Amino acid sequence: MCKIFKFTHQLFIFMLLVSNSVSVLAQETLHILAWPGYADADLVQTFEERYKVKVEVTLIDSDDTMWKRMTAGEDVKFDVFAVNTAQLQRYIDVGISIPLTLSNIPNTKKQLPRFRNRAEIPGLIRNGYEYAIPYTYSEMGLIYDRKVFPIPPDSFALMWDKRFQGRVLMYENSEHNFSLAALTLGLKNPFHIPDTDFNRLSGYLVELRRNVRTYYEKPEEATTLFMQNNIALLFANYGSQQLTLLQDAGADIGYVIPKEGALAWLDCWSVTRFSKNVDLAESWINYTLEAQVSQALTLRQGLPNTLQDPPTLNKADKIIWLQQVENSLKRKLLWDKIMSGETLSEF
Repeated sequence: MCKIFKFTHQLFIFMLLVSNSVSVLAQETLHILAWPGYADADLVQTFEERYKVKVEVTLIDSDDTMWKRMTAGEDVKFDVFAVNTAQLQRYIDVGISIPLTLSNIPNTKKQLPRFRNRAEIPGLIRNGYEYAIPYTYSEMGLIYDRKVFPIPPDSFALMWDKRFQGRVLMYENSEHNFSLAALTLGLKNPFHIPDTDFNRLSGYLVELRRNVRTYYEKPEEATTLFMQNNIALLFANYGSQQLTLLQDAGADIGYVIPKEGALAWLDCWSVTRFSKNVDLAESWINYTLEAQVSQALTLRQGLPNTLQDPPTLNKADKIIWLQQVENSLKRKLLWDKIMSGETLSEF
């Protein structure tokens, strides 16, 4: 009897181990492609425990990297990804982004009106189907030195003022620096510039280049440059995130949305055609719209969420969501000429 009991006990332990191994192997995995700070480990762990799944997060650092990852053929495994509205169109064009089932994302009802009214946000809806849900954004306002501007500046045009030669910081971007120039000059649509206006805008950006101390890429880089170079005006591509960084560094600064309005990027969650469990992918989107998750993004990254307006934004401020431009290659080629130091007569 003792041997039989021992054998039975060993068999039970063996079957339990096998069962657990099969369970681990069978555990479903959600694959997320996102920017840093959008899917922190502790928040991911909570989601894993709630849905009894595993989550793998892959981080990217540029739109180009995202495109390469998402168009890698049979190797693509991502279920859900974070993409801005200006880039979303090409993912819809090639069938990577798929329409969402909004009943699976009820937390959209908690979002601010400007994000609930998705028909007013260019690029989210096509042929009556919604392809993405807003998650975070940044308006590109103007940071200024309070000692230089006791009264807040009211126009981006001040960056062109010769009084501030060498005291302007500008973001390095080929597409939307043209959009900013077009906005400042009052063109009707800064994302669809007529061919006849490109020479004028190129010349205008050459003039700006003469005032710019240097061009930055990362918000931390801009903070260092601002503190070390007696900067008067900073085009804040990262908006309130840069304001927080500079204030933490001890800068005496203000932040304003000028009268022209502010260009703004809007990152959204979108589900891919590669997803093996679309409902789970949509559950992730819904989860990120819970208050504690969205607020963690703001507290940790300094980025606004879609549930509450940041204190730097007034209801009267004009926000202009970025859109796909008329010809990104043309803008890039012209921008390269501007940055190479060519003169106005060469445009």
